[in-house]
Amino acid sequence: MTGTTRSSEGLSERQRKLLFRSWHRGIREMDLIIGGFADASIAAMTDAELDELERLLDVPDQEIYSWFTGEGVVPADFDCALFRRMRAFSRRSGDVR
Repeated sequence: MTGTTRSSEGLSERQRKLLFRSWHRGIREMDLIIGGFADASIAAMTDAELDELERLLDVPDQEIYSWFTGEGVVPADFDCALFRRMRAFSRRSGDVR
């Protein structure tokens, strides 16, 4: 079970791969946070935003989860507009407080 509600139809190969990676993080909480955001946003992301998403997907689950919960400090090089949108999305959807 991936949890995705979005079809990959109409997405580029890169978008499809990033969508898959977003839902297959390893920790279910991160699947829900990043995967849910990707479902809602990936089709409209620019190439620069896809680059940022790729960078964020390379961060270990425990580390990025601490950024979402506020237990860890988001490093300046990751505190990008895309991360802030993702965090706001997760708070609105109730995935993270």
